[in-house]
Amino acid sequence: MEFRNIGVVHNAATQLPLFPPDEPSAVAIRPAAAVDVSVRESARARRLSIKVYPRGKVEVVVPKRTRAADVAAFVSENQAWIRRPTDSFASQYPPQPLVLPQIIELPAVAEIITVRYVAKKGRTVWFRSSGDCLTLSGNIRDQKACVAAIRRWLAGFAKQAFAPRLKALAAITGIEYSKMQVRAQRSCWGSRSSSGTLSLNLCLLFLGPELLRYLMIHELCHARHMNHSKRFWQLVASFESDYRRLDRELTEGWKAVPRWLEIY
Repeated sequence: MEFRNIGVVHNAATQLPLFPPDEPSAVAIRPAAAVDVSVRESARARRLSIKVYPRGKVEVVVPKRTRAADVAAFVSENQAWIRRPTDSFASQYPPQPLVLPQIIELPAVAEIITVRYVAKKGRTVWFRSSGDCLTLSGNIRDQKACVAAIRRWLAGFAKQAFAPRLKALAAITGIEYSKMQVRAQRSCWGSRSSSGTLSLNLCLLFLGPELLRYLMIHELCHARHMNHSKRFWQLVASFESDYRRLDRELTEGWKAVPRWLEIY
């Protein structure tokens, strides 16, 4: 389930979108650029493209082995173009400073985690989890390193939390999958490959439990229909009659993902 046309669609997989179609971010932006641009190399990319996310994040996606000089030229050529969506987003979603969390609320699994920060010598940040407490140790003055450590913990936590729920829904629906993986996806809530691998977004932890359940049902149903045909939605409806409302709510779900996670 992709984020309404934003991001790269996984080969042979159907994705559930996150951003609604009327958002400026819904366009897979071609020429563009901004002051702070991140570059991601993709084996699936055939040309350079730029994506702008609602909170102002700008990402350049490039084919493998693209020269740095070509990326710089592409960004430079499109400085004016990117200002339009970024200015539009800035008026809707004012910039927020990065503030590391003291508490992490995870509504999808009804968990509240307390975060402790312990300064120690070293350049990196590592985490230790015990019960409902997450401890980050190391160079905690490096905010980006702290965020990266929390993301690693979230990925592991989500995998453990999602696995039994997905297994139970697979039994209820009678639809199998080969394996499950969890990632910090920017372009979709989840996807299913032709080989049966379900990819779930760790950001689902920040949504309500009914949205997590719906997303899992949605992706399981793609085992029968790798599209969004009438038959697909009939199958989804047989397991979740309120799927239309839940699907609409998912398009706004990115707003529940905290700013400090630096994904959207």
